[in-house]
Amino acid sequence: MFFTDNTDENLFYHNQSHTIEVLENTKKIAKHYHLDDRTFFIVCAAACFHDLGNLIKNVESSEIESAKLARAFLINFDVNEADLVAIEKCILATQIPQKPESFTEEIVCDADLYNLGTDDFVEKNKLLRKETGALGNSKIDDYEWTESAIRFLENHQYHTEYCQLLLNTGKAANLIRLRNIQETKINNVETNVDLKGTADGIQGAGESLDNNKSFTKLKEKDPLLRGIETMFRITASKNIRISEMADNKANIMITVNAIIISVIFGLMAGALGENQNLIIPAVLLLIVNVGTIIFSVLATRPKITNGRFTREDVTNRSVNLLYFGSFYKMSFKEYDEGLKEMMYDRDFLYGSLSKDNYWQGRVLGRKYRLLRISYTIFLYGIIAAVFAFSVAIIFF
Repeated sequence: MFFTDNTDENLFYHNQSHTIEVLENTKKIAKHYHLDDRTFFIVCAAACFHDLGNLIKNVESSEIESAKLARAFLINFDVNEADLVAIEKCILATQIPQKPESFTEEIVCDADLYNLGTDDFVEKNKLLRKETGALGNSKIDDYEWTESAIRFLENHQYHTEYCQLLLNTGKAANLIRLRNIQETKINNVETNVDLKGTADGIQGAGESLDNNKSFTKLKEKDPLLRGIETMFRITASKNIRISEMADNKANIMITVNAIIISVIFGLMAGALGENQNLIIPAVLLLIVNVGTIIFSVLATRPKITNGRFTREDVTNRSVNLLYFGSFYKMSFKEYDEGLKEMMYDRDFLYGSLSKDNYWQGRVLGRKYRLLRISYTIFLYGIIAAVFAFSVAIIFF
């Protein structure tokens, strides 16, 4: 009745059909979790009222208005205060960005954005764009709208395990579909610019692009993605080979010096009792061997990190999900969610690759610095030890 009395022809998305769909989605999730009657009533009531505020003109928040309407209606049916508060909280939780604090709020939030993971998303996205343009009395640029939809899907997450398992794959597919649409637009614009042929033509094309904000954004996209990916691949491969070379050098030093120590204790132990003059050179050689081994081991000694990251780390793009040390203590579900978000965000992905190369370089720098110390100790230590043995044998 409220929809009939307060109809708005500009509500192409937030209309009665949407409310009915959200209610059906809520029932589906609620039945999966076998909710008791009271909880079932709370989530279904919230679903029915969650978007009524959109029918009221000039309100600061449609969710707040929806909560007020729910209370005003339900209080006439002797709904107790605790249930009214729970329903209001469920409605307010649907405000974007969603921040549900209870299980009932999570159910309503997931039901409201259920279509993000279904085949209906494309059509619903068109209706929402049409509604936004009609309410704002403005034409929405196609590229900008698709870009905002991509960002929305990247930042959204389902809260109930049921929706995560059921809808995350579909949501990922919808995100890929949107990204492919953007890539096609980028390639078309680049092709149109290239086909101008002459300098004047290219300049004219550039001026026409600069007059359109969406085309300006397209120009900012890097057309050399394949070259960038090749660069990262070659750099990573080279760093791995250099690291393997360092490990082999360290193993050689450890093996050689371990053999020398064995010889000193095995063959010279008895001779040192009879030749006191060889004790100092032997001790010197032993110190050199031990020092060389210590720095060689330090060069290959792995560094252990905490192995965890938070949702805030992913949101802030401050975690490197390409490095095992960032996630080896995490569950696969948590890691998979973060990895998908990284894959669908080019800046996050390439930023992670840059961080990975940078920290590989830092590790290699430390490794080779310690190896250089190890080789230096061995080189000059052996010279000093041989000289000491020579002096002890000749003069003593």
